[in-house]
Amino acid sequence: VINNYLDGTQKGATDQVSPSCMHFRDSRRKVDYVLAYHYRKRLSQQPPNASSPEPTHRSASTALVSNGGTGKGHVELQQQDSGLHAEREQPGLEVMELGPLDALEEEKRLQREEYERNLVEAGLEIEKDPENKSQGLGFVRIHAPWQVLSREAELLKIKMPTKKMYEITEEGGILKKLNEIWCKLTQPLQPQVPQQGNTNMKILSYPFSREKIYLYNIKDKDTFFDNATRSRIVREILKRTSTKARNSMGISTLIANNVYEAAYPLHDGEYEGQNDDMNERKLLYREWARYGVVYKFQPIDLIRKYFGEKIGLYFAWLGLYTEFLIPSSVVGIIVFLYGCITIESDIPSKEMCDQRNAFTMCPLCDKFCDYWNLSSACATARASHLFDNPATVFFSIFMALWECFIFFKATMFLEQWKRLQMRLSYFWDLTGLEEEEEHPRPEYETKLLQKKLKNGNITTENSNQDEKEKLTWSDRMPGYAANFGLILFMITMTFSAVFGVIVYRITTAAALSFSSSETTRSNVRVTVTATAVIINLVVILILDEIYGAVAKWLTEIEVPKTEKTFEERLILKAFLLKFVNSYAPIFYVAFFKGRFVGRPGHYVYVFDGYRMEECAPGGCLMELCIQLSIIMLGKQLIQNNLFEIGIPKLKKLFRKLKDERTEPKEMDTNQSKNPQQWELDYILEPFTGLTPEYMEMIIQFGFVTLFVASFPLAPLFALLNNIIEVRLDAKKFVTELRRPDRVREKDIGIWYNILSGIGKLSVIINAFVIAVTSDFIPRLMYQYAYSQNGTMHGFINHTLSYFNVSHLKAGTQPENSPFAEDVLYCRFKDYREPPWSQNQYEFSKQYWAVLSARLAFVILFQNLVMFLSVLVDWMIPDIPKDISEQIKKEKSMLVDFFLKEEHEKLKLIESFLIRDKQKDKSETKGERLRAASFCQLNRSRKESFTSFSSQHTEV
Repeated sequence: VINNYLDGTQKGATDQVSPSCMHFRDSRRKVDYVLAYHYRKRLSQQPPNASSPEPTHRSASTALVSNGGTGKGHVELQQQDSGLHAEREQPGLEVMELGPLDALEEEKRLQREEYERNLVEAGLEIEKDPENKSQGLGFVRIHAPWQVLSREAELLKIKMPTKKMYEITEEGGILKKLNEIWCKLTQPLQPQVPQQGNTNMKILSYPFSREKIYLYNIKDKDTFFDNATRSRIVREILKRTSTKARNSMGISTLIANNVYEAAYPLHDGEYEGQNDDMNERKLLYREWARYGVVYKFQPIDLIRKYFGEKIGLYFAWLGLYTEFLIPSSVVGIIVFLYGCITIESDIPSKEMCDQRNAFTMCPLCDKFCDYWNLSSACATARASHLFDNPATVFFSIFMALWECFIFFKATMFLEQWKRLQMRLSYFWDLTGLEEEEEHPRPEYETKLLQKKLKNGNITTENSNQDEKEKLTWSDRMPGYAANFGLILFMITMTFSAVFGVIVYRITTAAALSFSSSETTRSNVRVTVTATAVIINLVVILILDEIYGAVAKWLTEIEVPKTEKTFEERLILKAFLLKFVNSYAPIFYVAFFKGRFVGRPGHYVYVFDGYRMEECAPGGCLMELCIQLSIIMLGKQLIQNNLFEIGIPKLKKLFRKLKDERTEPKEMDTNQSKNPQQWELDYILEPFTGLTPEYMEMIIQFGFVTLFVASFPLAPLFALLNNIIEVRLDAKKFVTELRRPDRVREKDIGIWYNILSGIGKLSVIINAFVIAVTSDFIPRLMYQYAYSQNGTMHGFINHTLSYFNVSHLKAGTQPENSPFAEDVLYCRFKDYREPPWSQNQYEFSKQYWAVLSARLAFVILFQNLVMFLSVLVDWMIPDIPKDISEQIKKEKSMLVDFFLKEEHEKLKLIESFLIRDKQKDKSETKGERLRAASFCQLNRSRKESFTSFSSQHTEV
């Protein structure tokens, strides 16, 4: 390879050509990838009579430009190395012994040089700037020529556009008219993104093949492969190129060993500015990544083209999920408004608020709590009716059915997603995409190398034996054991935190009951509930961050082989821990609070003198609503928005300050006034994957679906959050993050199964919330089984049991109660036999009847929804009919196109052969004519010497 070494002192040579922000210094070759590294030069020690210090390494002051030739580069490398050795042997120079830090830097430098030589041997072209500082940041710019791109595209089986285009047949009839009307109505909402030709025409794509290069529409070799595809090809070469030092395989190992600092493709220029140069990044910023265009649809095709299929699928899924929340929000608002309208006509609430109904309730705590009137809980009962009304059941059934339309075979949301995913796969040429062989992770290679060293077979030359060598269960057993133990410990810690909040509620309620202030005693329940929920929120936010780090560490000690396996295991662990952390307090309020209280005279105590907490007189549904709303809104506001905005900016500032502190303030003769694109992109935050983005949406989806019966406004708040979240994520990807590597994926992976599981679990949980937590079943039972006139009059009295105050245990009676002498019986909420019954305080027949009705409702609700889910799954095919027909049509057209091109190729070959034959014939005829004329000349000459009577002709 021809390598030009430009001396840093010859400024005239370098300043003549001004490098473009996206090209090499020749302004022709694109920068397809960039490697960044920190360097630290070692200076030699001079004798005292020396005039000035001189660097030992001259190579540090040169710039390497690989021009893609052959042969000359190795000679120049050898000449430069020999020159350096001769320079070191000159008298007057005393080379210092390498210290530990210098030895490490020297080893990194040698590894970089070897790795870059291997990249050049692989066909890539590289360019480096002179290292003019004693220490600083260096960049290696990489360009892939056409030969490398075509070779790798064939190996990776990348589908590229051919010369053939065909028209997409659209469904006719009423669907076509409705689609046209919808397109006209939503025209102002469409992003102003230039369409690639006619939208009704699709280019036929086929995996690239150099042998069939005549099939492809190659107008310009420099633009045939777009920037994302070029960077993907270079990334594959970087991952498989190895170095002998430490047996490192690929760029991931070198980055893990700090040989290189980062490796990333470049963004397409600046995203804002006054210049008129429009690029895809600037277009995405103007039409997608600003809050000013929040009302517009997402340009999914442009997102996919710029960031790749994996990120494009994420934003397509997020958009569909946000659309799913619109009808859910409308129904939730209707349910809430229905509760507001009917609050004055709700008979149980009117009975509870009527002060003429003297329901004297039993004390809420021992000794210090007095008897109280049920009408004092009027506000709680009215608030509960806003969410616990007959429309809530309709809303829960609607939500369960709506889930069936979105998620895998059980939910309709998954059905819609599968159809959209298949449609995108067709238009993005992902149909028939094969699983690519992944390279092992650096940690896996290190562990495998340690095992080989331990077994003593590191020097074996049998490649088959090396391939069979892998980590077994016994090698991973310590990691699995640590995973099992630590995950159990973390789940136990979550339950301990929930139990700690329960103890706080009990002790705080008891302490506030001792207060001499009447206002404090009357607001005990509200104060305890609000403060406990805030504590729960803070604990959840802290544990979420801890669990994310712990899940990553646990996955690392498992030593998964590939990045895909690592990502899937990390997702499962993080989701399990965060699921338990986020929903444990809500599960407690929904299904456990107030269930194990006992009864007056026989209460259950946590500690000495502290009773288990009870639900409010209106039930636990209102408290569940408060708990769910505060935790959900708090997580969305603090964790999903403030953390997403603030933490990347703080990391960026910290990295900038760190670089300024570590780099000396020296004049860099090579640095231009305007920073280059690779320098601007290095400052950005590295892309770490989509796991955090998916995780926050999955947890939100759980809030929206699992307990939606208790908080019908949850979809509305989720919708408002997601409208902002889409633009927040868009702005982060366009402006705050380095450009991710393009990854071709045809689905959303393991998240699909998690969403399906949540969709099925939500059906069961909503059934139990309606049956157990709310008063829906007791009200129905009373109205149709126990009411004398078929109305709700008398429902409150029906749900309250009697207790003889003389049966209270000694020391638990209210002290200094003004009503003690007047009260013979107090009431408590439960279905129990009265004190004058033979089986006093035992569960009554009404209790068992209501319990049977609740279980029957759960079974009926669950099976009905599951049946409808299966029915919907059967009625709606996973692949849309038009897409299925287009795929079949595309396959047949591809065969016809091949046959036609092969036929034309054969005709062309035949024409060449015929032309060659004719040429041969003409050449043969010409030779004969020349031979005849030559013979005639000879004969005329000979005729002057021979007799004219001779009739023979010499040929």
